[in-house]
Amino acid sequence: MNRFFYTALIRILTPGLLGWMGLRARRTDGNWGVCSGSRFGRYGSPSPLKKPVWVHAVSLGEMRAAQPLVQALLDQDETVLLTHMTVTGRAEGERTFRQAVAGGRLLQQWLPYDFPGATSRFMEHYQPCAGILIEREVWPNLLAAARRHHVPTILASARFSDNALRQSLRLGRVMREAYASFSAVYAQTLHDAQRLEQAGASAVRVSGNFKFDVTPAVGGVRRGKAFASDLPRKVVAIASTREGEDELFIRAIGRQIKRARAQGRNLSEHVLFCLIPRHPQRFDEAAEQLGKAGVQYVRRSQLIAAGDCGSTALELCGRATVLLGDTLGEMPWYYSLSQVAIVAGSFQPLGGQNLIEACAIGVPVLVGPHTRNFEQAVVDAMDEGAALRVADPDAALQMALQLLDEPQRLARMGEAGEHWVKKHTGAVARVVAGLNELKARAIQG
Repeated sequence: MNRFFYTALIRILTPGLLGWMGLRARRTDGNWGVCSGSRFGRYGSPSPLKKPVWVHAVSLGEMRAAQPLVQALLDQDETVLLTHMTVTGRAEGERTFRQAVAGGRLLQQWLPYDFPGATSRFMEHYQPCAGILIEREVWPNLLAAARRHHVPTILASARFSDNALRQSLRLGRVMREAYASFSAVYAQTLHDAQRLEQAGASAVRVSGNFKFDVTPAVGGVRRGKAFASDLPRKVVAIASTREGEDELFIRAIGRQIKRARAQGRNLSEHVLFCLIPRHPQRFDEAAEQLGKAGVQYVRRSQLIAAGDCGSTALELCGRATVLLGDTLGEMPWYYSLSQVAIVAGSFQPLGGQNLIEACAIGVPVLVGPHTRNFEQAVVDAMDEGAALRVADPDAALQMALQLLDEPQRLARMGEAGEHWVKKHTGAVARVVAGLNELKARAIQG
């Protein structure tokens, strides 16, 4: 397929795609600007930025990964144009860089849809000096527009699975040309680099994963550990659950409670389970499932309303079996509160979620069988002794409870995780150095 037929195809599919995005917007109760001018490269006023570095972080996970990169760019006095496709990614960027936004050093904007006119108007309007796309955002018309406007582009912290390679090869010329257009590609692993080269990218370098450079918020870590020390129970985090997993874990919690009761123990007196859905649109759904299952729970938002970490919050937790994590941007607090972290997204065929943040805080990690999006990181963490793989939610809870009874093993796993993260930092510095080289070459000629 060439780019002409690709563009024709997305034009045909546009009504359905816009309808799907509108439905997602209603479900998340957020302002996605689905039909706004900026989605089509139309802007009502001149750009306030002069030759910014453009960083694209499509959604929440990519925005969290991009945080140390954006901060490094701001630290070297760059102005930054930060684009997104989803409201959760945009909200995380706004929360993280509120001060830079207020100071006019960073501007957030929706990425335009991948039409030739929209992407060309985007480049003309903002005139970025360079573009950095995070992980796997490759849009043929966007990259073609960057080439026409002489904007060098970098694919950074890139991950590329066997399935992604197959899809790219099936699409043929349009994707091969898109990957070939990058001025530099920085892959997370050697396997990612090899697959990217097969897809058409050239001179791919292995720089590592940005997520190793993310520093957990110090305040969140401190408050989480303080609250944990005041709780009379141990905490097991079930983090980043995806579609279908909440119900599986709620049922598994019920079975563990019944099993303990049959042995003459009240599990709820000793363990608090912290269930944290990945996406905010599923907070209420998870609460409804807990209610239907007859599981006593309290929301994190209720604790905040009751004074965050005071005596009233502790009393509310004391009456609950499950703490429902219904807030965004608080993963450092949830992990610091916990003695064991079950990182979900891996108990259904969904590819897994990031386990690096939990390891960085020193929390032992359990993952399920489906981790293709983070396979190398999972294997490396397991080899370091920082993580274990289990078969299903029941096995995950059983192993978590077993680890709680083995404090020395818990401590060894936590220390191994911290050591593993520290020795893999540096990906951001490598990409920033590459960006500076590209900018220097552009100035010279």
